[in-house]
Amino acid sequence: MVSTQSSAEPFVRVNVAEAQKLIESGDVQVIDVREPNEYAEGHIPGVTLVPLNTLLARPREFLKRDNLLFVCAMGQRSAVACEMAAAVGFEKLYNLEGGTVAWIKAGLPIER
Repeated sequence: MVSTQSSAEPFVRVNVAEAQKLIESGDVQVIDVREPNEYAEGHIPGVTLVPLNTLLARPREFLKRDNLLFVCAMGQRSAVACEMAAAVGFEKLYNLEGGTVAWIKAGLPIER
């Protein structure tokens, strides 16, 4: 893996191929932090929708285990979600760089 983790970030940035491997391994819970209308336009199969503002307001209600992969449209909101998850004590956190847009551009499957 060519994942990069900066000492300033409590999460690992992963590209589409790395995210796909994590998902296929079955070890990660994938959380989409976009808004419901964005999610309805197309999302990675099997993700859980928790809009970012909802997650920020009540993280412990939605985050139950470590090994979380956060996804949004481009990667910014999911990075914020990673920061929140780290703040409440989770350590194995991944952010999909390029988000759902990169996933779709790579030709990977989406659900509507």
